[in-house]
Amino acid sequence: MQKITPHLWFDTKAIEATEFYASVFPDSQITYTTNIKNTPSGDCDVVGFQIMGYDFMAISAGPLFSINPSISFHVKCETEEEVDEIWKKLLVGGTVLMELGTYPFSKRYGWIQDAYGVSWQIMYTEGDLGQRIIPMFMFTQNVCGKAEEAMAFYASIFPASSSKVLSRYIQGELPEKEGTVKYGQLILVHREFGVMDSAHPHDFTFNEGISFVVTCKDQEEIDFYWKKLSAVPEAEQCGWLKDKYGVSWQIIPVSMGEFLTTNEAVQTMLKMKKIIIADLQHSFLQK
Repeated sequence: MQKITPHLWFDTKAIEATEFYASVFPDSQITYTTNIKNTPSGDCDVVGFQIMGYDFMAISAGPLFSINPSISFHVKCETEEEVDEIWKKLLVGGTVLMELGTYPFSKRYGWIQDAYGVSWQIMYTEGDLGQRIIPMFMFTQNVCGKAEEAMAFYASIFPASSSKVLSRYIQGELPEKEGTVKYGQLILVHREFGVMDSAHPHDFTFNEGISFVVTCKDQEEIDFYWKKLSAVPEAEQCGWLKDKYGVSWQIIPVSMGEFLTTNEAVQTMLKMKKIIIADLQHSFLQK
């Protein structure tokens, strides 16, 4: 089971977007859909899906947050033709962030924001592909220059984790600061993530549009991750928190999906900051 799962926030189009992704990427499918009723955003569609075997979640929960490129997804392709095929499908209604072409790090690469706002870095990768979808953190604005620090911080919290800076900016790569992270590899619970700094004048930074769900086996584990990660008290709500770099996380029990099938448990959850499993269990049994 994937311990950390990217979560995409859509206004109304979670199901439409995930059906689109299942049609674009090989080895991809919707794994479940459900509907949470009577939330402050109304009835919310929740979708679980896989892209190239990698687990994602999505929700339609209103226009509170918008997805932006501060978190994107590297897509490792077996051939240049596969890059072109995926690119062509994502280009419909999308916006090119880096043109499809040849770069020092790949013979075929492009960066695109699709019609639903999600950003993908499509890359031909020679040799063993390994994990084919790599979530990528881009540290911008007030957290630019903190990528290396953040990598060490995250690796210190999660088990089976490590961090390594593979490339740094050198003198003359303006506006980047010499020595900051051009590309770093972060392993969290055996899964790979990418990390970079960017000093360009981006108009975006981390927000709740893309968060990361941490599935916990019990209350002790929820308490542990909550204490380690939460740094913005006003952002704590319904199991959501924000860390000191602005990245959003959802710390939830493995049984959360079952709990949210009842209105009683949903209403209890909406009043919580940190999830208390015993309280949700009590409400769930009142159905």
